[in-house]
Amino acid sequence: MVVRNAHVRGYRIAILAVGTRDLSLLDNELSYNWKPRLFSLVEHESLVDWLSYHRNDDREWMRFGAAIYLEDVRGGEVRGNRAVQGMNGLLMTRTDSVTVRDNEFAYNSGLGIGLYRSSGNTLVRNRLDYNVRGYSHGFYRRGQDSAGILIYEQSSGNVVAYNSATHSGDGLFLWAGQHTMDTGRGGANDNLVFHNDFSFAPTNGMETTFSRNRLVANRARGNDYGLWGGYSYDSDVLGNCFADNRVGVAIEHGQDNRITGNRFDGDSTAIALWANATEPEEWGYPRHRDTRSRDTRVAGNVFAANRTIWRLENTAGVEAEGNRTLGERPAEPCRPRALLGAAFDSLAPDLPGIPREIPTSERARLPRSAIAVDEWGPYEGRSPKLWPVDTARAAVRLAVLGPEGRWRVTERRGVEGLSAEAGATGDTLVVTPAPEARGDWAVEVEYTGVATVSPRGEVREAGAPVRFSYRRFEPSTDWEVRFFTWTDSVRDPWRDAEAFDRMAAGTPVLTRREPRLDYVWYRPALPELPQERWALEAVTSVELPPGEYSLQAISDDAVRVWLDGALVIDHWEPHESAVDHAPISGGRHRFRVRYYQIRGWSEIRVDIVRGSWRSKGSPAPH
Repeated sequence: MVVRNAHVRGYRIAILAVGTRDLSLLDNELSYNWKPRLFSLVEHESLVDWLSYHRNDDREWMRFGAAIYLEDVRGGEVRGNRAVQGMNGLLMTRTDSVTVRDNEFAYNSGLGIGLYRSSGNTLVRNRLDYNVRGYSHGFYRRGQDSAGILIYEQSSGNVVAYNSATHSGDGLFLWAGQHTMDTGRGGANDNLVFHNDFSFAPTNGMETTFSRNRLVANRARGNDYGLWGGYSYDSDVLGNCFADNRVGVAIEHGQDNRITGNRFDGDSTAIALWANATEPEEWGYPRHRDTRSRDTRVAGNVFAANRTIWRLENTAGVEAEGNRTLGERPAEPCRPRALLGAAFDSLAPDLPGIPREIPTSERARLPRSAIAVDEWGPYEGRSPKLWPVDTARAAVRLAVLGPEGRWRVTERRGVEGLSAEAGATGDTLVVTPAPEARGDWAVEVEYTGVATVSPRGEVREAGAPVRFSYRRFEPSTDWEVRFFTWTDSVRDPWRDAEAFDRMAAGTPVLTRREPRLDYVWYRPALPELPQERWALEAVTSVELPPGEYSLQAISDDAVRVWLDGALVIDHWEPHESAVDHAPISGGRHRFRVRYYQIRGWSEIRVDIVRGSWRSKGSPAPH
């Protein structure tokens, strides 16, 4: 079967193939399909946006959507396709012996390519840049399990070569899978990852865990970790270029691994090897496998201008031989071909007719600060955009992003002053809201310059004016927040409403006033609160101009919200981070919020937004 030159737009899944043989998908345009709204802010993330790809035996991945979804496909080719500004590019489930080459799956808010129980495939010379969420420059770098390439759950024997997967949550995210975690058997093993660019990831350039693989001649620059190899065993890390990472190679609980012939330029820590004193009780893996950190060979590497070369904790049998340490960074940038010499061609996969070069672009070479993720995903840079540099309320700095051109302010509302009325792309516009409008103001700007393409695929020719804006709507609130705790001897308040009433009638452990009801943490940022079993009750009043609004509550573990005495949001059973909405009209209103946290991550955030919003964000697992 052949699908060629199709143009599909606006669907959750653009092309779905199930149970086919020798499938060819050639030169299809599959951009601007479905993607969910994101709820992370410039200041901090929301846990709603975290992805979970752990299970897909019952088609759980279909809830995420994709430009191309392959299930039980055997043989064929996916070549020359383009899918940008969606959620996922290509998802493959129980799919084998397919060549995926020369595609562009970029600027998606989930994955470029994802594999689940898929083996013997070849992923070669694809552009998989900026598949990312969970990043805000200068505030947080989480990735939220987005990735350029995801290889999950017993996906083995794949060849991943000559791909550009920069600026993605992880460049490569490889995990053995739940079966291995439960039983200790199997893994995502014997994959060859050869000469790819995995640079500028918010988290890991490469993450390969609980498995045996070969990572050869890759570039990993400007990441948090160049390689995170937790529980990797019998794996080769050979001839890679690690540069400007916080940690070059980090392996916890690894065995019999070989780190040889690599170069580490300017990584804060070059190599970290360790084992933790305890491991998660819910994991079956440590009960079935040797999980000591032991027997690592580190040979023939070059360490240049690293603050720390080694960090070794609770590890044994490290064999170091023939490594060189340079005080200064070499003038010549690290290139895997030069590192490996003649061995580069002998180690390269046998792929006749495939150039042994990585396709790249100007934006793939930009630093990590080029990542901008708004409520609809990563910014592509093909249209003008105002982007906040900081979160100050009195004066807000907005970077003018986009292609080369000029801009001028056309409209303003609730603004006391601007640093400029016109300028060029690359400027920073400082906006001073009027004191009475700091929670409700807007600036609209007109751009003229080269041709542009909007995040929704709207094309404007060169010289055509393009309007874009930045708006802030955050009604002034003054929350009175009272915090409570309870012990094992007290009946759980989510099972007994009267128990919560009695608790709320008592003396709080802490009282605070907050301009926003917005807490998210793993360990409480307030020292008066315990890690587990705490709750809050918060009240405020707000005056809204005439119009249509939505009350939006994000909670983990549970929330109830009353509007003018009426219960309008009731999500009281324990749950992971989720979004709930209720309609509001203009006028003066009073809110009361109850929330409790049992254990784990905490998140409670209440917003008022304009319009009738109902988005739930990234769909929760079934």
